[in-house]
Amino acid sequence: MYEYVPGLAGVPATKSKISYIDGEKGLLSYRGYPIDALTENSTFEETASLLLNGELPTKQGLDEFDRGLRLNRKMKYRVRELMHQLPSTAHPMDVLQAMVGCLGMFYPEQEDEDGPNSASLNSANQTSISIIARMPTLIAMWEHLRNGYDPVEPREDLSHAANFLWMLTGKEPDPFLAHILDVCLVLHAEHTINASTFAVMVSGSTLANPYAVVASGVATLAGPLHGGANQAVISMLEEIGTAEKAAAYVEAQLSARKKVWGFGHREYSTKDPRARILEKLMRQLVEYRSGEVGPLFNIALAVEDAATERLATKGIYPNVDFYSGVLYREMGIVPDQFTALFAMARVAGWLAHWKEQLADNRIFRPTQIYIGEMDRKYVPVEQRDR
Repeated sequence: MYEYVPGLAGVPATKSKISYIDGEKGLLSYRGYPIDALTENSTFEETASLLLNGELPTKQGLDEFDRGLRLNRKMKYRVRELMHQLPSTAHPMDVLQAMVGCLGMFYPEQEDEDGPNSASLNSANQTSISIIARMPTLIAMWEHLRNGYDPVEPREDLSHAANFLWMLTGKEPDPFLAHILDVCLVLHAEHTINASTFAVMVSGSTLANPYAVVASGVATLAGPLHGGANQAVISMLEEIGTAEKAAAYVEAQLSARKKVWGFGHREYSTKDPRARILEKLMRQLVEYRSGEVGPLFNIALAVEDAATERLATKGIYPNVDFYSGVLYREMGIVPDQFTALFAMARVAGWLAHWKEQLADNRIFRPTQIYIGEMDRKYVPVEQRDR
């Protein structure tokens, strides 16, 4: 009666107006706007508003949305005290998952007539702003706390990206680096029904509170086959060491049937459009610094050449993880924070899907194909041989 599709590959789980992928042509769009146009002209704030509300905001609408983000960056001191109790060795994604869930207790949704934990569409926008605004604060706070320092307070006079760099470093952010980070946030903000977005939709369909919903997305994104791959790419490039060793490394990996991290995507049979833009950003950064960058970019280029030569016929090309980590490393961000930055951007898409799910909600309840035994006879424990 049923067909089993491993990983639900290609099985439609919803109808959505939020984003679209053409994997054969290498196209990605948000609400009908090509990703290239958004990265060239938009900002993360405007893109987040577009994803959440369906249309590019007016000047007044964008100003109000941006102001909401700026006014919701601060964190209650008890959140910091909770983070003080966590082991300094904890991975940033584990901390982010735990603390996003905790935020629901500190900044609860306004309950509506349906009772506690009901996901009211009337309060969805304000709750979304609250969560998007505080994700960077949590990430930056943990970077300082785990190293034994007090967090840097957020500023209201900076953009979303620039404020994060300020909180992370305590230094006036370089406008060009802030621009690069802003583009990265736009690129990572949404990508149809991937694993973490599906987790968000399933959680949201139960009418769980939005903080718990986002925490489920963070947990799913943390896996190395999803958002965690960008950290694995850096480890791979550092292991290779020089561009001259890239071809031999790729050959050895593929001969051993091992993965080349940052290559391949279930949706794309050509180069990921986000990877193209990230590579372009990296080249701009090299020019901006007059060539004064580390060796990872040249190693990455050599790996891309070698791997593409072997894998292009199979439709396997660089994905978004391949160059994002190289960019973040050049910006001074430590590798185990890369996936947290991914979450900091993707939360906009998660919340857009959460809102869309609630607008026509039905709890997810897929079926299964049972392959176990039937009608087994119960044997008392004293009579069992094994």
